[in-house]
Amino acid sequence: MSQKISKKNKRRFSGIVIKDTMTKTVVVKIDRLKEVPKYKKRVLVSRKYKCHDEKEQYHVGDRVIFEECRPFSKEKRWRVIKKIINN
Repeated sequence: MSQKISKKNKRRFSGIVIKDTMTKTVVVKIDRLKEVPKYKKRVLVSRKYKCHDEKEQYHVGDRVIFEECRPFSKEKRWRVIKKIINN
């Protein structure tokens, strides 16, 4: 029998770690600008994601890239890939 191997493109985002008190989990916040159609005004909208951090190497204030993966728990469906270094 032949097996089908399909690689799905995983979504990737970048954001700032705002909480790291949980074991093997960090909370990452993403900010984006959204335009209100009626008034043509841009508003800052933010969203928080719980991400898996196996080695607990990311801390508050770090800018990270994370991608979607299999569910680790009820709310944790993202994995931190790497830290972005700002010069």
